[in-house]
Amino acid sequence: MVEALLTREAAETAAVARRQRAENGAIIADLVTRLRIKRPAFVATCARGSSDHAASYGKYLIERTLGLPVASLGPSLASVYGGELDLSRAVFIAASQSGRSPDALLLTEAAKRAGALVVGFVNDEASPLAGMVDVIVPLRAGTERSVAATKSFLATCLAFLHLAAEWAQDQALYAALAKAPAAFDAAGRCNWTPALLSWREASSLYVIGRGMSFGIAQEIALKFKETCRIHAEAFSAAEVLHGPLALVGQGFPALALDPGDEGSESVRAAATAFSSLGADLAYAGGGAGQNLPLPPDLPTALLPLAQVRAFYGALAALAESRGLDPDRPPHLSKVTRTV
Repeated sequence: MVEALLTREAAETAAVARRQRAENGAIIADLVTRLRIKRPAFVATCARGSSDHAASYGKYLIERTLGLPVASLGPSLASVYGGELDLSRAVFIAASQSGRSPDALLLTEAAKRAGALVVGFVNDEASPLAGMVDVIVPLRAGTERSVAATKSFLATCLAFLHLAAEWAQDQALYAALAKAPAAFDAAGRCNWTPALLSWREASSLYVIGRGMSFGIAQEIALKFKETCRIHAEAFSAAEVLHGPLALVGQGFPALALDPGDEGSESVRAAATAFSSLGADLAYAGGGAGQNLPLPPDLPTALLPLAQVRAFYGALAALAESRGLDPDRPPHLSKVTRTV
């Protein structure tokens, strides 16, 4: 059987991490110099789909490391509603693999008019978005042919990690950035396929995270939908015990992503509640009850990224077991031109 494109592209993430760190050092350093001059009061992000999930990872990273609030802005504010925001004290980060979605371009133009320092985390350096921003931070992921993003998602997360490390001068984040290639290679050798194949008949499932693992939960839920046609929902462990718990019963599939930090307790509590109701629970992360393999001794900032890297390695097998082509989901294309 020919290996799926998304599996091959996910396997390139270690090389992407090495390339991005080596080639973006001066760019990130110059950006941080500008940020220290501007002294922004907050960070605004603009993204769709997988890029928005990477921005969710970046949100928790920046808020915890730098103490700055991070808000995800709705591109439709500019493209549909014609609104204007006061972004004069903001750094605005537009994250996009393609850099071609019309609504993201319109919101980026509005951010420039509003006085923000506009940054682009962009994979396609020839795209309209790359030519529009004040500072471009290339993702260095190379061409991604599978509709489902893998290496470009992780590259966007790494761009946020690199920025946070340099901006905060945080030695733990610098160390995590240096360890990322080896962590991705090791996570790629972790076999989640048996656990995922046990859900080949599933029609619905939950993915649970907290903090930096919540954006990863969102990304994994999206991948279940677009490649496997399983209705998957991502929830914070703080929210899933409210209304969503009513759907959980015997055999209900659920994937819990332990963030490996202060949020772990709430993820474990949610997992315990699910298990008590008979859910078919898979648990990734530290602590008792883990049944999905991960590399040992991962820095906190890398644990969620290793979780999604390990997941990508099993995703194609699940899709194919359901008679689906993981690289060509129905009704979807690589570039989504939303307005």
